[in-house]
Amino acid sequence: MNRPRTHPQVVVVGGGPAGASLALVLARSGLTVTLVEARTSLVRQFRGEALMPSGLDALSAMGLAELLPALPHRPLQGWRFIVNGRELFSAAEPLGGDPCRPCTLVSQQALLELLIEQAQAFPGFVLERGQPAVDLHWRQERVVGVQLGDGRSLEADLVLACDGRASLLRQKAKLKLIDGTSPIDLLWFQLACPAGSPLQGNFTTLVGATGVFSAFESAAGGLQLGWVLAAGDRAPALGQPEWIEKLAGLCSGELALWLRQWGAGLSEPTRLAVKVALAERWWRPGLLLLGDAAHPMGPVRAQGINMALRDACVASARLVPLLCGQTIDGGQALDGTLAAIEAERRPEIEAIQALQALEAARGEQLRSQAWLRRGLALAAPLIGPAIASHWSHQQQPLRHGLSALPQPP
Repeated sequence: MNRPRTHPQVVVVGGGPAGASLALVLARSGLTVTLVEARTSLVRQFRGEALMPSGLDALSAMGLAELLPALPHRPLQGWRFIVNGRELFSAAEPLGGDPCRPCTLVSQQALLELLIEQAQAFPGFVLERGQPAVDLHWRQERVVGVQLGDGRSLEADLVLACDGRASLLRQKAKLKLIDGTSPIDLLWFQLACPAGSPLQGNFTTLVGATGVFSAFESAAGGLQLGWVLAAGDRAPALGQPEWIEKLAGLCSGELALWLRQWGAGLSEPTRLAVKVALAERWWRPGLLLLGDAAHPMGPVRAQGINMALRDACVASARLVPLLCGQTIDGGQALDGTLAAIEAERRPEIEAIQALQALEAARGEQLRSQAWLRRGLALAAPLIGPAIASHWSHQQQPLRHGLSALPQPP
């Protein structure tokens, strides 16, 4: 295990929330780390922006919370639900009344770039950008490195596969993904518009006879909008003006006017095929899956970024003492640690995915049943406050997670 420093001790594949944060913490601890990111740019039309208290806790535990002020970010003001043009209920952030822990919107692209920039300050960190990892190297049933797209090989004592829901390394390791069910897909739009929209800082969901969409003001500016489709349904073949009218038709008053006024800034939709799944096992000797590579999450309450950060937090707390101490003997200690990381993280992931499925099923029921929408809209002034209280209570596990996080390494 005592290899020259010219060989990477850890290879992290994937520069998303799990990979970038974990690579930084490992490099900061003095380890030799190579981060392999297939894309030359981290720009994507959709990246989850909502840091729940669970994700904020993970950043704090990894000693990374002080990076947030340098990024485009803002606290979410609250949540609004509009049914048939009438407000069913609203709930102000922070739910539960803790003023230090509101849901916080952050530009994920900016966060990832800053994490990588910070890691580059450490001498043991190497960034391989624009190079995919295309295969695993094995020695006596142990993963000992990766092969890059240009033919080069990177040797490693540990490979951390953080390469997303379509993880090639998971496939190469023959780790089966057990698919869950999702009743929905999403069409995602961006709307370029000035600050000060009628959303007033709220995450707003609008449900009506013609469809369902959610909207919020992005941390980096403009609006993000997600139109709900039944899973597998064909997307409406609409141009920009038709989409604006379809969206505005579910709104009333100021928001409808705002969408029509700034509709020329609406992007083409990007379809997000919602995939919820869980790898039957997260590790092989010398290899660990984390984030969406281990457990693709649904979109409800932005759990993808938050669970990925919590994965990285637990993994760093267990791996840093082991790797820095150079106590690995024949890989047995490392393999035991990889198994322990999965055992610690898996129960929370299973529970959060079940809660997401329950929320999605309720939303699909409201989307598909006109009588239920009519009844809720008519009764909203009477039942809205009770629904708001019940809903806020139900959100607590999705906001705070279900397990304690370790202290920083």
